[in-house]
Amino acid sequence: MADIPIKNIGNTIATNNISQKNSSQQVSGKNFDDVINDAMSKVSEVQNDVDKAVNELAKGGDITSAILAVEKADMSFQLMVEIRNKLVSTYEEIMRMPV
Repeated sequence: MADIPIKNIGNTIATNNISQKNSSQQVSGKNFDDVINDAMSKVSEVQNDVDKAVNELAKGGDITSAILAVEKADMSFQLMVEIRNKLVSTYEEIMRMPV
């Protein structure tokens, strides 16, 4: 661990806080629509990988990779369904709020 003089500790902490704020602003710069579309495209890619793995299995390929691909696709699809359910329930709750 490097020795930091006591008088420089405040500057170091302030610099770390500024860099953390900048990184959080970059992460939150995406629209909600973009985040959802990215997630859906990743699920679609996983499902395409399953199609390839199953086709290779039909040609005599490795069963382990096919099973792993199917399970990965199943888990990602279940996650997307749960996210959708949570969004729908949140929307319904907001619509019940008095204005």
